[in-house]
Amino acid sequence: MTKRSKTRSAARLAAVQALYQLDMEKPALARLLNEFHDHRLGAEIEDAQYEEAEVPFFDDLVSGVDARREEIDALVESKLGEQWKLSRLDKTMLQILRCGVYELIARADVPTKSVITEYVDVAHAFFDDKDAKFVNGLLDAVAKEKRG
Repeated sequence: MTKRSKTRSAARLAAVQALYQLDMEKPALARLLNEFHDHRLGAEIEDAQYEEAEVPFFDDLVSGVDARREEIDALVESKLGEQWKLSRLDKTMLQILRCGVYELIARADVPTKSVITEYVDVAHAFFDDKDAKFVNGLLDAVAKEKRG
């Protein structure tokens, strides 16, 4: 894995965490980004060393998902089964899906396979294989619709 791949992977994981915090606590976006820049990205917290993250990429993910949340949520919801609503999704799962969908619709510079693989990996950090497969399936469906 290249250094850029590692810093982007770290940025994706941090973006999911930041968006979770944004959803739960509703801080000002600029304050949240600064908190992550100053205290989380590449920092050591409780003896855990956080990976160095690509800060502009992290900022784009968090700001982009926040700015396009309605569009992203509508896309996610359109791929859920009829009995499913966004409100039924685990809050962390929702942020993983939002980030992945954002990359698929806004980051043409990132290959589809990379986006899906990366967010399946992020899902594995929080969930079991069944949930990671759910991420794979939903992002794949969005990619087919949006990227052809």
